[in-house]
Amino acid sequence: QVHLVESGGGLVQPGGSLRLSCAASGGIVSIDYMGWYRQAPGKQRELVASMTRGEATNYADSVKGRFTISRDNAKNTVDLQMNSLNPEDTAVYYCNAYTGYDEGDYWGQGTQVTVSS
Repeated sequence: QVHLVESGGGLVQPGGSLRLSCAASGGIVSIDYMGWYRQAPGKQRELVASMTRGEATNYADSVKGRFTISRDNAKNTVDLQMNSLNPEDTAVYYCNAYTGYDEGDYWGQGTQVTVSS
């Protein structure tokens, strides 16, 4: 069982930056995929950014050029650097991890990001 804990959310003004962090713990053999998703009120959860163990990345079109995902395989952590934030980025952000060896799909509890003046 993998346990994910997110940190770094909060309130920021438009144009500002935030950095989210996620740490995985538990009986981890290896994590093949780590990513960030978000869910705004009244909307479906959507992928923001993801990175494979081999460091292949995928970004939502709406965040390309503004957000950067990074991970540390040795520490089982994944970060999301968010720049040039706008009100449309307001959402609960969730960390996700997939472990291929047991097909485990794990989620953090979520962290609120609010972009408002």
